[in-house]
Amino acid sequence: MTNMKKHNDLPRREFLKQTGAWSVGAGLALAGPSLFLNRTRAQTGESPSEFIGVGVIGTGGQGTYHLNAPSMSKHVVAVCDVDAGHLARARKAVQDRTGRTPATYRDYRQLLASKEVDAVLIATPDHWHALLTVNACEAGKDVYCEKPLTLVIREGSAMVKAARDHKRIVQTGSQQRSDAKFRRGCEYVRSGRIGDIRAVRVGIPGVNWMKDPPVPDSAPPPELDYNLWLGPAPERPYNRHRVHYYFRFFWDYSGGQMTNWGAHHLDIAQWGLGMDTSGPVEVAAHADYDPQGRFETPVWFECNYTYANGIKLNCGMSFRIGTTFEGQDGILFMDRGKLESTVKGALAEPLGPDEVHLYVSGQHHQNWFDCIKSRQLPICDVAIGHRSATVCHLGNLAVRLKRRIRWDPVREEILDDPEASRHLSYTYRAPWHLPGLEPA
Repeated sequence: MTNMKKHNDLPRREFLKQTGAWSVGAGLALAGPSLFLNRTRAQTGESPSEFIGVGVIGTGGQGTYHLNAPSMSKHVVAVCDVDAGHLARARKAVQDRTGRTPATYRDYRQLLASKEVDAVLIATPDHWHALLTVNACEAGKDVYCEKPLTLVIREGSAMVKAARDHKRIVQTGSQQRSDAKFRRGCEYVRSGRIGDIRAVRVGIPGVNWMKDPPVPDSAPPPELDYNLWLGPAPERPYNRHRVHYYFRFFWDYSGGQMTNWGAHHLDIAQWGLGMDTSGPVEVAAHADYDPQGRFETPVWFECNYTYANGIKLNCGMSFRIGTTFEGQDGILFMDRGKLESTVKGALAEPLGPDEVHLYVSGQHHQNWFDCIKSRQLPICDVAIGHRSATVCHLGNLAVRLKRRIRWDPVREEILDDPEASRHLSYTYRAPWHLPGLEPA
């Protein structure tokens, strides 16, 4: 049984301390106001100081979701995709919603060079997230990057460094943090409404692989720049069951349902445990795989984490989907649209002044835009996204190596396992390069 430390209402100064941003001398906000926010954009109908020109990189499934969000679409001035079909649909979507024709690019580097683009939204496959974010920060653009932030843990450290060095706002697309039910649930947990926390259970959905039978390798279709789609990933023959949504189930590009849904619900577990600047110290796991060998990531797994304070966290496909906190007095459960507790009255009374009050964001995109203007850190800053992705990656590493992994969350190092430590990084395929990423 472990006491959860109570915190008073978190002002911005305390939030910065807890997220680690204070050490870069940011004060109450990241220095360096945007140089771009005062351009005249008469066709948007907004005042010049309100408009932020956004370039969307990756316009497939999740990219389309962002393009169709009213709070985002009105800001889009450019779209980029290596698939000409996706690009054409994105261009039309922006035209239909705004009456404005966005610039179109196949190569993201041309988009980053555009003076019309103030900020970028990254919705590519996971293996591109880190390099795109770092390059965008270097180009002076603020960033919204989809979860999981990274493919390997060391990429996250590079992203945090780039954001701080270039004084950029980087929001992680973990939008559950901007949902009032998730925030309230974490506030109640951290305020002791269900007693001392003993354990956490995180349930995620099973694999949603398409039912198509395996297909042979082939030449890529003419509309897809497959070499650019691969980017830093290892060179492989083209197979249509490895690209677009299928990418999620191959280690070269992603981490299966762990980094898909686990990135959401483990992020809430981290928030509720007050672990945004830390993480577990140990993880063990076991898994089952597709008997047809159609993809590489597990069809079923369970990961068992231990935190330094003794709290156990179990994550897998056998638990109720969402995040369940088990306290001394009962449980509190959260999922999208759901907030429940077995403790009578735990959810009924409003938070008192001496209970925990967490960062409030009413809408995830809008929080990003607000922070671009204020230069304050967003609700799911890059450092938080990195820590939540780390929990996912440690679980996947225990799955892949079939052994217990011991982790130092302060130094962000695997203990006494050189082979496992090599998986913290990987060598990008030439000519792509991310400084500091290559294995030692």
